[in-house]
Amino acid sequence: MVNPTPQPVQPLLVFANIAKNFGAVQALRGVDFELRPGEVHALLGENGAGKSTLIKVATGAHAPDSGHLVLGGRRLDALNPATARALGVACIYQQPALFPDLTVAENLALRLEPAGAWRRVDRRARRVRAAELLQRLGADLAPDAEIRDLSMPEQQLVEIAAAIGAGARIVIMDEPTASLTQREQERLFAIVRTLRAEGVGVIYISHRLEEIFALADRVTVLRDGASVGTHAVGDMDAAGLIRLMVGRELAGLPPPGGTVPGEIALELRGTGCAAAGVGSVTFAVRAGEILGLAGLVGAGRTELARVLFGLTPADEGEILREGRPVRLDSPQAAMAHGLAYVPEDRRRHGVVMELPVAQNITLAAHRRVFRHGWLSAPAENRVAAEFIARLGIKAAGPEAAVATLSGGNQQKVAVARWLATAPRVLILDEPTQGVDIAAKGELHRIIRELAQGGLAVILISSDLPEIIGLCDRIGVMRGGTLREILPGGTAAPVVMAAALGTNEKEGAA
Repeated sequence: MVNPTPQPVQPLLVFANIAKNFGAVQALRGVDFELRPGEVHALLGENGAGKSTLIKVATGAHAPDSGHLVLGGRRLDALNPATARALGVACIYQQPALFPDLTVAENLALRLEPAGAWRRVDRRARRVRAAELLQRLGADLAPDAEIRDLSMPEQQLVEIAAAIGAGARIVIMDEPTASLTQREQERLFAIVRTLRAEGVGVIYISHRLEEIFALADRVTVLRDGASVGTHAVGDMDAAGLIRLMVGRELAGLPPPGGTVPGEIALELRGTGCAAAGVGSVTFAVRAGEILGLAGLVGAGRTELARVLFGLTPADEGEILREGRPVRLDSPQAAMAHGLAYVPEDRRRHGVVMELPVAQNITLAAHRRVFRHGWLSAPAENRVAAEFIARLGIKAAGPEAAVATLSGGNQQKVAVARWLATAPRVLILDEPTQGVDIAAKGELHRIIRELAQGGLAVILISSDLPEIIGLCDRIGVMRGGTLREILPGGTAAPVVMAAALGTNEKEGAA
C-alpha cells in the first residue's frame, strides 16, 4: 500500500512583502513572515528593528502601506482590531490592558460577552466561566479578585485566559517575562507549551535568547525594518542570532575626536531609584568625553536619565558633580548643578511645536533674555541667532514655528534649548531617532564638537553603530543597572551579547 503524500500545513498567518512608513521613517521594508498551527515562532531584533510595528499590523492597529496578509485562509490588504479579534488574533502585552477596579470575572466578561444595551447580566455564569478558564491554565486566582490586587504575572494570566476564552488561534506575546520571577517564567512557559499542543500558533517576542532556545520552533530576525532570515531554532546558536541582529556596517560616522578627557564632571556611586526601577549604578563621565549607554527596551537607560535630571530623584547611593555630592531632586536642581537633558520624544517633551524657533531655544534660559522682569526681544533673537548659526538650524528665521521644520531641525532646536543654559553635562536620549541620514550626520558632528569643546556627554541610543562609532566608552545596561563598561569601537556582537546577558566570547564568535 502506498502511503499518501502528506499535505502541506496551512499557515495560520502570512505576512507578504509588508511595508510601513511613518513620514520619512521606513519602519517595515517588505517583511515576509509565516506562522503555522502548533508553532512557537520567535521574533527577534534590536530596538527599532520593526517588531512592534509588525505586531500592530497583525492586530489591526496599523494598516500596511503595501503588501498583504493571509489570515485564516483569507487574503487581506489590512485589518482593523475588531476583525483581527474575530479572526482569532490575541496579543498579550508586557503591561496588561485590564480595568483595575473590576474583578477578574468582569474583565473577562468585557472581552468575551457580546455587547448589548438590554442584556441581562448573569454574574454567577460569569464567575463559573472565569473559574473554568483559570483552572485550564492552572491559575490559582479567584474570579472575584480585583485586578488592582493582582501581581503582574497574575494579570498576564487573566489576559491569556481571555485569549483562550475567545478561541484565539494566534497568540502574540510581547516581552511577557520582563517582570516575572524564575518560577513565574516557568509557569508561563508551561502555558505556552500547552497552547502549542492545542494547535495554537504563538508569536513570541523576547530579548532573552535563553527563552528563544527553550520555547521556540522557528525564529525570524528583523533588522532595520526588514526580515533578514527565518531559521529552525535547532539550527542556530546565540552567536549566529546576534550576528543576524546587528549585521550592519559602521558607516557615515565622524572619525574619533582624539581629545583627552578632562576632570570627572559627573560620578554615580551605587545610585538608584526604586520607583524608576534603577539600582546600584556606578560610573563616572569626564569633561570632553562621550559616554554611551546601550541596552535593550526596559534596560533602564531612559529611567536613569530621568533620575539624573531630578524627574524621579535617586533614593540610594551618591551623585557627585566635580567631586562634590549633590542632591538632584528636581529639574531645577539638576540645571543649577550644570545638567541638561534632551528627552527621547521631541514632539511631546523636546520642543513646543506651536512656538517660534526663538522662544523654543530660550525656554530654559530665561535669565539670558529677561531684563528687569521683562522679556527683551533683541536678547531673545540674539540667543536664537547664535544657536541657529552654531547648529546649522535650517529655518525661515527665528520667528518660524517649529512645526514647519524638518525632524532633524526640530531635534537641533531641542538640543539648542539646553545648550543655551550653558550646561557642563549634557544627557541626550535617542537624539537621532526618526531623522533622515543627512540630519543624523549633522547631529553626530554637533555631538562630537560639543565634547571637543569640553562638555561631558551621556548618549543614550538604540542604534548600535551610532553608539560604537561615536562614543569614547560604552556602558551596557540590563535589568535597571549598569552591567559593564566597554571601550568605544567594541564590536557590535560583543555589545549586543552584553545587553542580552549572554556569554561575551560566545556572542563575539
